[in-house]
Amino acid sequence: MSNARVLVVDDEANLRTSLQQILGDEGYLADSAASGEICLEQLEKNKYDAVFLDIWLPGKGGLEVLKEIKSRLPGQYVIMISGHGTIETAVTATKLGAFDFIEKPLSLEKVMLVLEHALKQKQLEKENRNLKSFIRQETAMIGSSVPMKALRQQVEYAAPTEGRILIYGENGTGKELVARLIHLNSSRKDQSFIEVNCAAIPEDLIESELFGSVKGAYTGSTESRKGKFGLADQGTLFLDEVADMSLKTQAKVLRVLEEQRFYPVGSHEAIEVDVRVIAATNKDLEREMEEEHFRQDLFFRLNVIPFEVPPLRERKEDVPELVDFFMEDFCHRYGKRKKRIHSEAMKKLQTYDWPGNVRELKNTVERLVIMVQADKVTLFDLPSSILKTASRKRSVSPQQWQQAREEFERQFILEKLVENKGNVSRTATAIGMERTHLHRKMKAYAIKVK
Repeated sequence: MSNARVLVVDDEANLRTSLQQILGDEGYLADSAASGEICLEQLEKNKYDAVFLDIWLPGKGGLEVLKEIKSRLPGQYVIMISGHGTIETAVTATKLGAFDFIEKPLSLEKVMLVLEHALKQKQLEKENRNLKSFIRQETAMIGSSVPMKALRQQVEYAAPTEGRILIYGENGTGKELVARLIHLNSSRKDQSFIEVNCAAIPEDLIESELFGSVKGAYTGSTESRKGKFGLADQGTLFLDEVADMSLKTQAKVLRVLEEQRFYPVGSHEAIEVDVRVIAATNKDLEREMEEEHFRQDLFFRLNVIPFEVPPLRERKEDVPELVDFFMEDFCHRYGKRKKRIHSEAMKKLQTYDWPGNVRELKNTVERLVIMVQADKVTLFDLPSSILKTASRKRSVSPQQWQQAREEFERQFILEKLVENKGNVSRTATAIGMERTHLHRKMKAYAIKVK
């Protein structure tokens, strides 16, 4: 691993200097520490790919330091070194999480070999984690609400068939995820899944993007290019935001669906394909057809099996499950311990309408994982946009007046506490209430601050 950073921990100055120099000569960035306490301080400040840790150290011994390292940084690679090694000590170090154990006097060849193995193992684990995280992230449909159960059942029924599917849903609801799940549960799962975002491709390029082009088809075309239909042969083609295609391109897509063949730009030779098409849109296609922005014949070709992906505001009971999923994923990805969400913070997340849907929730959780240093996310850690715009509307009958008034008062106190960073005295002053009276109100409404 080029430019890997290594920390050498040993109370012998000559050994530290010598090993640091050798590692530097081999292209590693090497730091050193003379004690376990300094080692732990260094690990707080810097990120190291591997640590060489002596067993016998003044103050905290090597095994005690190892235990602390693995508690704070479970993924840290530690190689133990000792001049008085025993099998028992080596076994203990391994049980505590050491990668390997080297005896003094140190052999340069042994040191470099063990370090190389540790860094290779670290890289493999990282790639494996990333792959698992990607697969899990890309194919997990989270939620136990009735709409999500119905959607999963639709996927189960439709995926094994060859029926074309049109997925409706707002931006950020997970239309691409549904398309991928359909592909992964179909007979084409071992073939390509090719995605085209029709809204992101300029009009003058979309035809060559979809159907490919031959050399010299247009200015600057120096070689033939395979289009998305060709790349998806035997597999699945996902046309995202299909309503953003021009009528001219729609006509050509319709022809491919009817004939299962197409002409690359600049070519008179047809290419035959076997492609399952899944399309998606965030627009009202009925209105688009009325306004003659979308072809009716293409609509009927695509809309064989319609799917509706519900917006997050219509399945708010899924928010805690989604938060937990994203929290675990991002904490794992960034090497942090999983954070807990305070009940008040979770309530606020569930009352927010999430105009950006699951994508907005995912981004919010990632921000909290990165920016909140404590192990628990409180109400005061949430973005101000959520605290200010969380849904407060209630349908209140005359009989519910008292309950509505109490709910409003509780909400008002919570918001004022947020504005004053949880400081009760400042909050009491801001709302013109005695501090003791505010405390009684907070106790009555079960409001707690850190």
